[in-house]
Amino acid sequence: MDALPMAIQHLPTMEMLAPPSVNLCSTSEETEQPYKKFSEWKFKLFKVRSLEKSLPEESHLANNDNGEMAASSDKGNDAMALMPQEPFHRGHNLNNSMQTDKDAFSVNQREIEAHRVNLQHLCRICGGSLKNDPYKRNHPVHGPVDDEMHALLRKKERRATSWPDLLNKVFKIDVRGDMDTIHPTNFCHNCWSVIQRKFSSVPCEVYFPRKGTMEWHPHSTRCDVCGTSSRGIKRKKQAPSPQGGKKLRIIAERARKIMYARSQKQVKSKSIMKKITNCKKMHLSTKMLTVDYPVDFVKSISCQICEHILADPVETTCKHLFCRHCILKCLKVIGSYCPSCRYPCFPTDLVNPVRSFLSILNTLAVRCPVKDCHEDVTLGKYSHHLSSHKEKKDKGTYVYVNKGGRPRQHLLSLTRRAQKHRLRELKLQVKAFAEKEEGGDVKSVCLTLFLLALRARNEHRQADELEAMMQGKGSGLHPAVCLAIRVNTFLSCSQYHKMYRTIKAITGRQIFQPLHALRTAEKSLLPGYHPFEWKPPLKNVSSNTEVGIIDGLSGLQQLVDDYPVDTIAKRFRYDAALVSALMDMEEDILEGLKSHDLDDYLKGPFTVVIKESCDGMGDVSEKHGCGPAVPEKAVRFSFTVMNITMAHGNESIRIFEETKPNSELCCKPLCLMLADESDHETFTAILSPLVAEREAMKNSELVLDMGGIPRNFNFIFRGTGYDEKLVREVEGLEASGSTYICTLCDATRLEASRNLVLHSITRSHAENLERYEVWRSNPYHETVDELRDRVKGVSAKPFIETVPSVDALHCDIGNAAEFYKIFQLEIGEVYKNSNAPKEERKRWQSTLDKHLRKKMNLKPVTRMNGNFARKLMSKETVEAVCELIMSEDRHEALKELMDLYLKMKPVWRSSCPSKECPELLCQYSFNSQRFAELLSTKFKYRYEGKITNYFHKTLAHVPEIIERDGSIGAWASEGNESGNKLFRRFRKMNARQSKCYEIEDVLKHHWLYTSKYLQKFMDAHNTLKTQGIAINQEQCVNDFITLEDSLQITDSMEF
Repeated sequence: MDALPMAIQHLPTMEMLAPPSVNLCSTSEETEQPYKKFSEWKFKLFKVRSLEKSLPEESHLANNDNGEMAASSDKGNDAMALMPQEPFHRGHNLNNSMQTDKDAFSVNQREIEAHRVNLQHLCRICGGSLKNDPYKRNHPVHGPVDDEMHALLRKKERRATSWPDLLNKVFKIDVRGDMDTIHPTNFCHNCWSVIQRKFSSVPCEVYFPRKGTMEWHPHSTRCDVCGTSSRGIKRKKQAPSPQGGKKLRIIAERARKIMYARSQKQVKSKSIMKKITNCKKMHLSTKMLTVDYPVDFVKSISCQICEHILADPVETTCKHLFCRHCILKCLKVIGSYCPSCRYPCFPTDLVNPVRSFLSILNTLAVRCPVKDCHEDVTLGKYSHHLSSHKEKKDKGTYVYVNKGGRPRQHLLSLTRRAQKHRLRELKLQVKAFAEKEEGGDVKSVCLTLFLLALRARNEHRQADELEAMMQGKGSGLHPAVCLAIRVNTFLSCSQYHKMYRTIKAITGRQIFQPLHALRTAEKSLLPGYHPFEWKPPLKNVSSNTEVGIIDGLSGLQQLVDDYPVDTIAKRFRYDAALVSALMDMEEDILEGLKSHDLDDYLKGPFTVVIKESCDGMGDVSEKHGCGPAVPEKAVRFSFTVMNITMAHGNESIRIFEETKPNSELCCKPLCLMLADESDHETFTAILSPLVAEREAMKNSELVLDMGGIPRNFNFIFRGTGYDEKLVREVEGLEASGSTYICTLCDATRLEASRNLVLHSITRSHAENLERYEVWRSNPYHETVDELRDRVKGVSAKPFIETVPSVDALHCDIGNAAEFYKIFQLEIGEVYKNSNAPKEERKRWQSTLDKHLRKKMNLKPVTRMNGNFARKLMSKETVEAVCELIMSEDRHEALKELMDLYLKMKPVWRSSCPSKECPELLCQYSFNSQRFAELLSTKFKYRYEGKITNYFHKTLAHVPEIIERDGSIGAWASEGNESGNKLFRRFRKMNARQSKCYEIEDVLKHHWLYTSKYLQKFMDAHNTLKTQGIAINQEQCVNDFITLEDSLQITDSMEF
C-alpha cells in the first residue's frame, strides 16, 4: 500500500525516464484510464500480461551477460515504465496491475535461467545429452585443444590449437559468435571421437547420430530444450519378460546373417574394383619387396583397392590410402564414396600424404622384375631403373634406317638442321593437331607433351616447374642470383626466409628461391666441389679432393685437455681453395685467351701468382652491458690471385691481371681463427699445416679440367700482405722497438739516422733461417751481445716465407702519426727548448686537436687509423697548423716537408706507378734526398741519432722494391684490412650459440662474398639501377617486385 504514495512523490523524475521496451510502452496507454466494469478490466489485464510474456522472446539476446544486477535493474525500469505520465485517478487498480507485471517478468527471467541451465547439459554439435556418457566426459567449445588431440594434430603436421578451428573444419560450424543463452558451451565425447577420426588414420567405430548439426533457437513458449526437462516425468522401468528375451535372440541372429551377407558382398566388390582399375601391369605387387615385412606394415603401404604397392599415393578425408589412378577410376564408376568405409569422398578431397610417409615409401627396396636382372632398387628410383631397361631393349630390337652406313646418332647430338630433318613428320602432325584443336598454338601442345612425359616418369618436381612456367608463374630468379643477394645484403637465414615468404604471399609468384635451393647453389662455389690432380702428388697432403671446411687446430700436437679453451680455427685446405678460386675465374681466363688471339683449347702451363696476406683483426668481441671488457682477438689468413701468365713461344703472355688488388672482393679468406697473433705457439701450430701445403705445391703441377680440357697450372706464392708486426713474428725478428730497425736490411737505428737514403735490401727467409741456427747453436761461443750482432736481431725460428717489401697502408699510417707528432712539437717550439715537461706536451696536443676539429673537422682519435691519416696528410692541414706557429721560417719548412711527402706518397700507394704517376716516379730519388735533408737540418731536434721505421723504409727502399716488383700498393695488405668489417657483419649475420659453427659460417659466407661468379650478378643489378631503366608501372604492380622493394620489405620487418 505504501508503493503508490512513493511513486506519486517521484513522478517528475519518472517522467524523464525513457521506456525500456516498445511493448511495455503500449500498455501504458491502456492502463491510463480506469474501467468501471470488472470484466472489461480483466480483459485488459490479460492483454497486458500476454504482451509482457512476448517481451523476452523478442529481446532475450540483449543484455544477457550483465548478471543479476542488470536483471534487477531491468525489473525496476519495467515497473516504472508501466506507470502513467498523467496524474493518477485510480491508484488502487494501478498498484495491482504493477504488482502483476512484476511477477510475470520475474517468472520469465526464471525460465531463461532454467533454459540456460538445461543448455549446459546438451552437446553443442549433435544436441545429445551429456548425462548419457557414463564417464561424464565433455569438452568446452571455446577452450583450448586437449593434450591428446594436440599430440595427434602435431603428428599429422596440423596447426590448429583451439576447438573453434577444429569444429569449423570438421562440422562446418562457426562457434565464435555463440551466446550462452542460445547455444550450449560444451560438446560430447562422441563428437570429439568424430573429430579424432577425421584427423587420425586409426579405424574406430564412431558414428554421428544426426545427418546434420543441431540448430539452436532462442527460448520461447514452445522451446524444445525446456519442453522435456520442465515436466520432470521419468519413464518407469519394465520388468524383463521371457518373450522379450526370445525376441532379442532372434534379432541378434538376424544381425549376424546380415553381417555375413555384407562381408560376402565386400569380397565380391573388391574383385569388381580390381577389374575396374585393371592396374596389374602398371603397379608393383607387394611380393616384389626384397624384405619380408610384417603383414600390417605391408597393408599400410599397399593400395586398399588393387592391393599393390602405392603408386602416386593419395589420402582421402577418412584417412585411407589409395593409388591415384585406382581411386579416380573407382570414384568415376561406383560413385563418390570411399571404397573402404563408404564415407563420402570426392576427387577434390584427395590430398597427398605427409612427407615423412612418402620418404619412407620411396626408400623401400624392391626387386627388379625384368628377366636376368636381380638388382634391388629403391622404389623412388625404380622408374628410372626400368627406363634404362627399356632403352636397352629398344636399342636391341629396333633396326634403324641408316642410308649412309654410319651408326645412327642420338637426337640431341645432331645439329639443328639434322634435328629438323628427323622430326619433320612429327612436327607436321603436331602442327596439324594444334591448328585443329588449339587454334594454332604449337608451343602449348609441345609443352603439354613434355609435361605428360615428365609425369609419366614420376619426375614431378621438374613437371611442377614446367607447369608453373606455362601458367605464367615462372620459377623466378636463379638460385645463384638469390645467393648473391643474400650474401651481399648480409641477410641471415630467418631474414631471407621471411623475405621469401612475404614476396611470395604478396605477388603469388616464387620470385626468390627457398633456402634449400641456395644451399645447393653454394656447393659448386665452395672449395671441395671440383675434382683435380697434382703431378707429382703433394707430399704429406691427402689426395682426396672433396674437402670442405676443416678444423684449423689439427696441427696442434697436444692432448685434448691441453687445447686452448678460447682458440677456435676453421680453414679450407690450401690446394682445394686455389682450385675453387681458379674455377670461379674460368670465364675470365678463357676470355683472356681470346683477347690475346690464343686458342681456348691450350693446356698451358699457366703460371699463377698468389699474394698472401695475414693480419690480426683486433678485438672482435660483442660488447653487451657494462661488465668487464674481455678482449676476443681474431686473425685472418687470406690470398689474392694477382695475375695469370702463359708461356707462348718465347714470350710470356699475361691473360689475367687483378684490376683491384686491394679490394675486399678479391681477397679470399683461407683461415679464420679466434686467437691472438702475439701467442706465438698457437699461431704457429694453426698455420703450420697451411705452410706445409704451400711448400708442397711449389714443387708440383696442378691438373684441372677447365672448359672441358685438362689444363696445367704452376703457382708462385708471394707473402707481401703482412704488416711490420706480423713480419717480425713469422720471420723470427725482434720487436719493432729494437736496435735493428728494418725488416729489409741489417741497418741499426743509429746507422739509419746517419744515412737516411742509401740502403739496399739484404734480408731473406733463407738467410733468417741460417741466422736462427747460429743463434740456437752459437758455434763461435760468443757473448750475447756479440751473438745478437752476428744474427742481426733474429731470435726465433722463421716459419712463413715472406717477400721483403713495404706495407703501403701501414707505412702511410705510421708516417701520418709521425707528422702528427711533428705538428705538436712545432706548436711548442721544441726547436728552441727541448726540455718541456710532460704536462706542457699534453697541452700542445689538446691545442692541436681543438684547432684541427675546428678548421678541418677532424675528431681526435686515440690511435691513428687510415681515415684520419688520409685527412691529416694534406696541404690544408699544414695551413691550419701554421696558424698556431709564430715563426715564418718554420711555416716554410713544414709546407715544404708536406709537399715533398705528398709527391712521394703516390709512388708507393698506386697499383702501377709507371702508368699512373710516371713523373713522380722519376723524381722520387730527388724528393727523398731533399726530404732526408730537411729531417736532418730543420727537424734535427727530433731525428738526431734516431729515425722511425716507416720513414726509413720510405726514404731508403721504395725505389728498389718498385724496380723489383713494379708496384708496392698492389702487394699491400689493404684488401685483408678491408675484410675486417666484413668479419663483423658476417658474424652478426650468422650469430649462433656455438662459436665453432659461427666461425664456420662466417668463413663460408666470406668466401661466397668474394666469388666473381656472384659479383657479376650484383654488377648487372647495380648497372640497371644506375641506368634507371623504366618499367611499366602497371606490370610492376601486378607481376613484378624489384630487388629494392624486396629489401625494403626485409628492412620493415622486425627480425
